[in-house]
Amino acid sequence: MSCISEQNNLGDLLKYEVSSLYSRDQITVAKGQNLKLGTVVALDKDNMIKIINPTATDGTQTAIGAIVSDVNATENAKAVIITRGAILADHAVVWPANITEEQKNAAIKQLEGRGIIIRKAV
Repeated sequence: MSCISEQNNLGDLLKYEVSSLYSRDQITVAKGQNLKLGTVVALDKDNMIKIINPTATDGTQTAIGAIVSDVNATENAKAVIITRGAILADHAVVWPANITEEQKNAAIKQLEGRGIIIRKAV
């Protein structure tokens, strides 16, 4: 018997938000970014969204939210992020492959400063 695996959806990631009008912002994803639902993102010096890069110095070292849908930006693309007042499930949050636990914890603290809490899903 074959098994079907379903990818995460917004309900897997977002466990609570104050109001979508408050918790979400429309943003522009930088050309060349391929972001999956739940990817922790940052804002670069040109006000473009990219995946968080804790070792960068162009603004992308500071987490500002998580993307709410898959975005493959072959050109600059509009998208939506959770940027404040929300609870996210830890298993659905997507981190860069090379991030360390220390860097991840720092990014989680940055998100908490924006009112985004990452919780263990039960």
